[in-house]
Amino acid sequence: MAEWYYIGHYGQLGPLSLDQMEELIQGGVIVRDTFVWKSGSSDWVQAEKSEELIGYFASLPGYMAAPPPAPSPKPTPFQQSPQLMSQPQANYGRLMPLNQSDRNAVLGGVLQLIPGVGRIYLGYAAIGVLQIVVFFMTCGIGWLWSFIDGIVILSGGVKYDGFGRRLGPS
Repeated sequence: MAEWYYIGHYGQLGPLSLDQMEELIQGGVIVRDTFVWKSGSSDWVQAEKSEELIGYFASLPGYMAAPPPAPSPKPTPFQQSPQLMSQPQANYGRLMPLNQSDRNAVLGGVLQLIPGVGRIYLGYAAIGVLQIVVFFMTCGIGWLWSFIDGIVILSGGVKYDGFGRRLGPS
């Protein structure tokens, strides 16, 4: 009994029996131009050129039609022209420019009294989580960092949210 191998998406696969090869051909895993090798063969050949496998391809319908082209993706805000960037878009029921954040700097600064919450609200999750960890690791002394950070946010030191959009009125 000959052992079969084929080259798939994940490299060389096998050993397989002739029945298993037939199932893979019927399932569309092995196609006509897939390289196969049988023990005792001198080199890899395309499946349609193997005398033992060519009969299995005869029972299949001809080559399948190509799939329809993929729809063109909508441009992201970063791919749009500057004129489109200033046009308002619906965001949580409000109209605002694409480059304007729906977050408010004043609310972010006030929320910062609870360590890390203001930063998480503004989209800086890593900094917020770090402030929470420092707060608990230092038995509350890390609250000083969050308090000073809240003052920085309220004084306008943070102008953009974590996504690069300009913060709402402060």
